[in-house]
Amino acid sequence: MQQAHRAGTLKQSNKAHKSRHRSKRGISAAVKGKVNVKEFVRRNRHILKKDERRHQSLQLRKNKREEVLNKKRALGGGRNPPFLVCVVPLNAQLDVNSALVILKTCSEGAIINESKNGILHIALANFKQRFSFICPEVGNDFSLLDAMKISDTVLFVCSALDEPVDEWGEKALALSMAQGMPTPVVVTMDIEGVHPKKRTSEKQNVQKLISKWLPEEKVMQLDKESDGLNVLRRIGNQKRNIIHHREKRPYMLAEEYEFTPNPEGEEGVLKISGYLRGMPLNVNGLLHITGLGDFQMLRIDGHDDPYPISSVKENVKSNGMDAEVTKVTVLQEADPQKQQPLICENIPDPMEAEQTWPTDEEIKDANIETKKKVKKVPKGWSDYQAAWIVESEDENEDDENISDEDDDNEDDQFMSCEEDDSEVEENGQDNDFESVADSEAVPNDERYDATIDAMEEHEMLQKLAAAKEDQQFPDEVDTPQDVPARERFMRYRGLESFRTSPWDTKENLPTDYARIFQFENYDRTRRRVFKELEESLVNMHGFYITIHVKMRSDLWTVFHEANKNAPLAVFGLLPHEHKMSVMNVVLKRTGASDEPIKSKERLIFQVGYRRFIVNPIFSQHTNGSKHKYERFFQPASTCVATFFAPIQFSPSTVLCFKEKKNTQLQLVASGVLLSCNPDRLVIKRIVLSGHPFKVHTKSAVIRFMFFNRDDVIYFKPCKLRTKYGRTGHIKEPLGTHGHMKCVFDGQLKSQDTVLLNLYKRMFPKWTYENCIVTDKPTAGDAMVE
Repeated sequence: MQQAHRAGTLKQSNKAHKSRHRSKRGISAAVKGKVNVKEFVRRNRHILKKDERRHQSLQLRKNKREEVLNKKRALGGGRNPPFLVCVVPLNAQLDVNSALVILKTCSEGAIINESKNGILHIALANFKQRFSFICPEVGNDFSLLDAMKISDTVLFVCSALDEPVDEWGEKALALSMAQGMPTPVVVTMDIEGVHPKKRTSEKQNVQKLISKWLPEEKVMQLDKESDGLNVLRRIGNQKRNIIHHREKRPYMLAEEYEFTPNPEGEEGVLKISGYLRGMPLNVNGLLHITGLGDFQMLRIDGHDDPYPISSVKENVKSNGMDAEVTKVTVLQEADPQKQQPLICENIPDPMEAEQTWPTDEEIKDANIETKKKVKKVPKGWSDYQAAWIVESEDENEDDENISDEDDDNEDDQFMSCEEDDSEVEENGQDNDFESVADSEAVPNDERYDATIDAMEEHEMLQKLAAAKEDQQFPDEVDTPQDVPARERFMRYRGLESFRTSPWDTKENLPTDYARIFQFENYDRTRRRVFKELEESLVNMHGFYITIHVKMRSDLWTVFHEANKNAPLAVFGLLPHEHKMSVMNVVLKRTGASDEPIKSKERLIFQVGYRRFIVNPIFSQHTNGSKHKYERFFQPASTCVATFFAPIQFSPSTVLCFKEKKNTQLQLVASGVLLSCNPDRLVIKRIVLSGHPFKVHTKSAVIRFMFFNRDDVIYFKPCKLRTKYGRTGHIKEPLGTHGHMKCVFDGQLKSQDTVLLNLYKRMFPKWTYENCIVTDKPTAGDAMVE
């Protein structure tokens, strides 16, 4: 009997025949109704020929060339705003007026004008270009930053006779590079005063020194009239550096301003005149004056150009016809129904149940009779000492950075040192020191001690010790023996995996989160706002305009008295940029300071055009939905700072300053704006450690992690790990002193340490303050509107 053929386990596919011809039935059987997407697209795709490809490349090259020329022609021409040049000396002793004198006299046909605020205007008819020069105050960091925010070119001036770059010059270069440097030009003066044989080497030394900060810039000489003409030509023809945070917004330097108080009310009208730059300005939007705040506009007027290239206006003025030529045109007038309000915070309705967190009064009413029952204090403690235990577990202490035990240990160590020193002094047992009479004391020591703050030295010592301990033993906390661990760490939770375990972003939010605004999609809103701004119909770029701003009289009086010589920078706000939200910025430490910065420390931030004072919390800059909280911003590291601040659309540069005890500001970090996202999870981790007592094959008895049986049962579901890479879990408690039997994936070593990770979410505090600029800017000069 013949057996039927059975297919084997291996599927055999015979090689197809190499014939190019296939019948229609064979083709339909192969594809079985399927449509090849590539072939379908390829039928509609036109393959360019050689001439067509050449023509396409020529068109692309032509469009790019026209785009570059349009950008160059957008500045300095007769119908465009002049080149705004910020003149910065690299030596504090150098007088920049001598450089301006050379620039004034470099051309015979130059038209020289000067505004009321000291802004120098030079118009060259042969170049068909005009320039404006502004000189910020030397030694004032904020004045320098405000001037460079709106400048097209920064002119660094140094001298060959003195030190080319001193401490102020290095600081000016660091600030300009951190904020976003405009197009740089470096000139050196006094080369003619050097011996002719040493001029070349002296100029090379300056070039070598400048190349450390600006390696691509060539140092120019500025001693003669021809040198001044070369510098102006270089400024007018140089490629422009793009500063993104200002290119997307309208901005202006105040050439003239005048405040008119209202005799019937507190508010007055501030008139600001100048050349509008950047994007179009909407009168119904809001206006930000750097160092002053956000305000509403009433009207925008247009004027004839007061500083033209040609001298036609000069002849008209000489004939006494200035009053007839000057025209004022109302370009825009505010509509009260369309005008954006100055409301920056959301007013939550408690009846809508936006937050599940109870109010302070509800907590107080609920805990009136339970506080006395829950209180557990050691024997011999007074009522005052017992009160501290209750407050340490209160709702308001949810955001402590370092555990109470660490602070107590550091304080105990410091107090023990002071007691030992006092005992040595009282008993006179220390033979290494001698008592010196008052007449023998050196007066220089007293003068030196007068300049040192002992309290500051002690605080710095404690901070350095805590930062070093956190770096060596990250997040490790000693389990308290007088308070049960389940009560001390009640707000913490265990996670199976820090990366993949879920965490609800809307869970247990503080009441401050009801006052902020949040985007459904930050990036999508940002793109839409920029697109609407570019498609705006009214474009006043290059117009000489006057903006009428509503402002309080007392606020302007305080600001104007302290900033008479400082430049006044004005920025138009985009929609939503006045509302409060949670801002996240990426920071990188500068090499100027090795001091660790503690989370929730008072710092001065400059984000784009805005400057303010906050107490940020720090977290790691990592991918994923959760980000680990950092107790200290260590030197030479990068992290993300989170704080409450007005919304701002990226890209924007960020500068972080810290105020010293001598009222000087120090740039400690710089970075960029990451996002305005309140849902960013900043998770604080603490690590409880235990030590093996008895080790078996895969189980071990662990002690010193807990000190009572109930704590072991409470934390039993949490996962354990060791410093040598073992993982495990708690099986059962042993005895009543906190010993526990644990099972691991392998045998422990006797020197290993068992760790238990606990987590809780951290929120920033509402500490936002507007930083009002004064003559010598300090953090104490902040004023809240």
